[in-house]
Amino acid sequence: MRQAGAGAPRPVGIAWGLLILNTLGSAGAQTIIPIPRSVIQLVTMGSLLGAFVLALAVNLRLRVHASAYLMLLTLLLVPSLISSSSLESGMGAFFRCARLALFITTLWLLSRWWDGGMTFVRHHIRVYFAVLGSVAAGLAVSPGAALPDIYGGRLVGALWPLTPPQIGQYAAVIIGLTALLLLGGRTDRTGAAVVIVPSLVLLALTHTRTATLGLIAGLALAIGSLLMTSARARKFFTWTVVGGTVAAVALGSALQAWFLRGQSQENFTSLTGRAKVWDALLARPRTPSEEAFGIGLGDKSFGGLPIDNSWLTVYNEQGMTGVALVAGVFLVLGGVALLRPPSLARACAIFLISYCAIASYTEAGLGDASPYLLHLTVAASLLAAPRTPDAPPAPDVERRRAPRLIQRSEVG
Repeated sequence: MRQAGAGAPRPVGIAWGLLILNTLGSAGAQTIIPIPRSVIQLVTMGSLLGAFVLALAVNLRLRVHASAYLMLLTLLLVPSLISSSSLESGMGAFFRCARLALFITTLWLLSRWWDGGMTFVRHHIRVYFAVLGSVAAGLAVSPGAALPDIYGGRLVGALWPLTPPQIGQYAAVIIGLTALLLLGGRTDRTGAAVVIVPSLVLLALTHTRTATLGLIAGLALAIGSLLMTSARARKFFTWTVVGGTVAAVALGSALQAWFLRGQSQENFTSLTGRAKVWDALLARPRTPSEEAFGIGLGDKSFGGLPIDNSWLTVYNEQGMTGVALVAGVFLVLGGVALLRPPSLARACAIFLISYCAIASYTEAGLGDASPYLLHLTVAASLLAAPRTPDAPPAPDVERRRAPRLIQRSEVG
């Protein structure tokens, strides 16, 4: 049997990078060189089509890894299509349904290489680190554009329109995954520092509380799953607790100021105004059909304001059916993770699942093509059983390949 995580062709990594590009979004801060929204949408949608073509090209036999996770995502298309047929969200709802269908189909095609290894973890880190590299480049070229007053001096994408929560999310995820790879001996300290240190700086500049809390809680749960079997994990956990306690005491006021971001108590308790939008959304009268299937895939807003809650967004767009399916995703992945024996792959999956669960309270994305679905997909690939070897070739093919196989065995 092949070693877990080995043997995935290069187009798989390229396809994964294109999926990430598709989910970067088309709305954000003002960039140094203005990019028309139509051009950004063309790039992001073209990347999704390119990812599908690449995934199909390397998996023409349509071999997939049986997955309850992907089945639940596929079922999520049902309420999306039913609710979008009412056209309450406009013709754009059908376009978003088509995008979601193509996105999920590409994930099915790539599932052939799910084997419990670190293949997709490494792709995830590399691509998001490249995205953060563009953010750092924009900060170096034009600090004023990267730290605009309109966002309260928080870091944004000056080369590609990325908002502070997006940058914070990407930084937190690759920091957590890289720290776990270091803990598991899958990377050295130098390589880990190259990723973690600049990502921490960018995360601090975004002042993103959700990403920071998700990183801390996710890492605590992931490392906690290794404490009984890894002396390195116990040592790392101990030093982290000691260091965190010292930092909290020595830098308490500075940390509090960073966390509050200069907001008033009322603004902070209302989650920067999110609670008002949530109350209005829940108070909206709904028909039985809208209660069950939602109003169709939209732009994740209500009354012109962002909803910024995955569960309420799914409820609004895909109804209680969608909420049940998304809850099923977390129950399936979380249940499988709990049943797996302690391992680095399990720890990485726990980190990603817990991070997405925490972020779902103040971020949208679990019901549509988004980075959060990609994070959960990486978790699903880590929890998948190693694939079995491909079927042996036919006898005539074996005879034709015999000299080459003998030559390989002699060299090996």
